[in-house]
Amino acid sequence: MATFGTTSATANPNPNRSTEVVQPPSDSVSSLCFSPKANVLVATSWDNQVRCWEVMKTGTSLNTVPKASISHEQPVLCSTWKDDGTTIFSGGCDKQVKMWPLLSGGQPVTVAMHDAPVREIAWVPEMNLLVTGSWDKTLRYWDLRQPNPAHVQQLPERCYALTVRHPLMVVGTADRNIIVFNLQNPQTEFKRVVSPLKYQTRCLAAFPDQQGFLVGSIEGRVGVHHIDDAQQSKNFTFKCHREGNDIYSVNSLNFHPIHHTFATSGSDGAFNFWDKDSKQRLKAMSRCGQPIPCSTFNNDGSIFAYSVCYDWSKGAENHNPTTAKTYIYLHLPQESEVKGKPRIGTGGRK
Repeated sequence: MATFGTTSATANPNPNRSTEVVQPPSDSVSSLCFSPKANVLVATSWDNQVRCWEVMKTGTSLNTVPKASISHEQPVLCSTWKDDGTTIFSGGCDKQVKMWPLLSGGQPVTVAMHDAPVREIAWVPEMNLLVTGSWDKTLRYWDLRQPNPAHVQQLPERCYALTVRHPLMVVGTADRNIIVFNLQNPQTEFKRVVSPLKYQTRCLAAFPDQQGFLVGSIEGRVGVHHIDDAQQSKNFTFKCHREGNDIYSVNSLNFHPIHHTFATSGSDGAFNFWDKDSKQRLKAMSRCGQPIPCSTFNNDGSIFAYSVCYDWSKGAENHNPTTAKTYIYLHLPQESEVKGKPRIGTGGRK
């Protein structure tokens, strides 16, 4: 039986010859994030775990060493680092957020609670606040010195995606709502728009210059959207993560921290690098044998981490627990893959 457009059920999970992270999770990965200060990678997963590895880079070779892990009571869905690289926050189906002071060797403590699973989380250093988004249809701001939220913001629907580049914050919910906040006035919606994509929102990424955001949907498409009404003519959408008539979800959008190009990762098992300004794909990588549910760059963009595992997008009947394996891979992007270049021969088209 063909799986995900491949000819073999044992399709190659690593056609791009990326470095495999040792001792990966025992179930599918839900989020990946690098420390902003060092090559320390965190993965959350459906086996209730938050795991951490040190990544050693020597020239073009990478080695990974498992460092530590903590447990939640239920599957973990999201993670983020404090800006000083000392602390990890993780949230999930147990409706709580744990703060794990990794560098000091401290024990995790619960710092935030919701009435339903916590789907998204962000640390905002400019405000010294944690922001959490949940399926309970609220966004909550937390001052870690206080047990109760500093503010509870009602959302029109369940939170599916969240991205922050202070002062810009963008929240994607069910029913294709996208809510824009100016964090200088965090208790008021700045703008609410309907997603430019016709299907369910899967992921968001704020532009590095805070002028807009990317949105990815379950229907193999990305929208490039500017916030200023005067810039709407610059908006566009494009198709990706499709194979013939098969259409796959766009699961992750990651801006390169230096070049401000971006990566997309999808349920077709592919990750691609794009330049929104010249409207072109810089590099299409070979498709892995399973979906890529999440991905991220390290702090200087020299390492791209991505997980390869079943994402349940084809239901339980396509899950074989005896053969299911979860991988996390590290790719070293070449400059030609991630550095933007002007489009040739477009007659000055912008």
